[in-house]
Amino acid sequence: MLERLGLHRPELRAWALYDVANSAFMTTVLMVFPLFFTRVPAAGLAPEIARARFAFATSLAVVLVGLAGPFLGAIADFKGSKKAFLAAFLVLGVAATAGLFFVTRGHWVYGLFMFVLANVGATSTLAFYNALLPGIASREEVDRVSTAGFALGYLGGGLLFAVNIAVIASPATFGLADAAAATRVAFLSVAVWWAVFSIPLFRAVPEPPVRLEEGETPSDGLARVAVRRLLSTVRELRSHYRDAGVLLLAFLIYNDAINTIIRMATTYGDELRISQTHMMLTLLMVQLVGVPFAFAFGVLADRIGAKRAVYLALAVYSGIAVYGFALRTPTQFLVLGFLVATVQGGAQALGRSLFASLIPRHKAGEMFGLFGVFDRFGGAIGAFVFGMVLQATGSSRPAILALVVFFAVGIALLSKVDVARGRRVAMESEALSAPPPPRPTPR
Repeated sequence: MLERLGLHRPELRAWALYDVANSAFMTTVLMVFPLFFTRVPAAGLAPEIARARFAFATSLAVVLVGLAGPFLGAIADFKGSKKAFLAAFLVLGVAATAGLFFVTRGHWVYGLFMFVLANVGATSTLAFYNALLPGIASREEVDRVSTAGFALGYLGGGLLFAVNIAVIASPATFGLADAAAATRVAFLSVAVWWAVFSIPLFRAVPEPPVRLEEGETPSDGLARVAVRRLLSTVRELRSHYRDAGVLLLAFLIYNDAINTIIRMATTYGDELRISQTHMMLTLLMVQLVGVPFAFAFGVLADRIGAKRAVYLALAVYSGIAVYGFALRTPTQFLVLGFLVATVQGGAQALGRSLFASLIPRHKAGEMFGLFGVFDRFGGAIGAFVFGMVLQATGSSRPAILALVVFFAVGIALLSKVDVARGRRVAMESEALSAPPPPRPTPR
């Protein structure tokens, strides 16, 4: 059973548990903070101005990660320090998330500053976390392992989210003054959860071996190596690893729309005057329903291939965008959440695993650094569009409908990816870069 789910070895389970750790931030903080921000630290601002400033802060966070990620990924490959970089950004993210506990009424600048730092920490860890995947899972396992991580993330993040919703909904029951105090305690709980569930990864997941490129020595300057490797990787994605490069472009387009839905869901619900309690319950439902569907997409990818499974997810997402444009009532918001839950984990997990199967393992750090750029800049574009539309029209509906175009273009680009050819090229590159076998010792 565990093999079918992609959790049959200790290092695979330890790796997947980091999704449990990080998902606490992706649920409680990313979903609750937008509502908390407009009601508490930004209470003195006009609602549309507060939402726009939050959108711009979100955009800033993902741009910062996008600029630094590829360079740090190249250094991590060169030095064999993926876990060290993951640990550094983990500390940043956990500390800044804990700092949200001190956000009070009127302190919207401090609140956004802590939120940006926490966002940078959370999203930066994912590049190094993803880069560890090719080193522990074979190309036959990678789809199941990736979707298992998302499924466990939904489960773990959903459990903590459920507890935090209960505390926020009834603060007096837990000895807290009001919902604002309960929300600040929820942020603190995320910091603790995130730190604790990260421990298995550092204990059980091995650091991939270092492989120097031709002409490199261990004493080379880090900045020069990073720039040289990054430029080389960009050239290779346009030529030698073309299928991985086209997949990155497709991922940029369609994941922009997915990230926009994730990051701006509560902002859109707030605009439609859907109650905070209803939104929180809908988001909790998304977490719990997402668990079996994420596992199901891993099984489906084994049967029909990851590429076709992503096609299916993006087709459903196109319908979700149209439905979201017409959304009016709390019940419709709940239905929208259920539809998102059926495909969100599958679309993102299989995008990750498909890319992992198209790149050579010794270049995973720099490749996933670029993957993170395309992932996070996609989120920046969507958040920026939302901010501009909100300021210009006072409504998010035009931006919601525009997501259909993103999904259609993503599908068109994905159709140009030859998975078999891309995997063959990646394996050939691994064989050529493998260190020579040791010479036999003379007798």
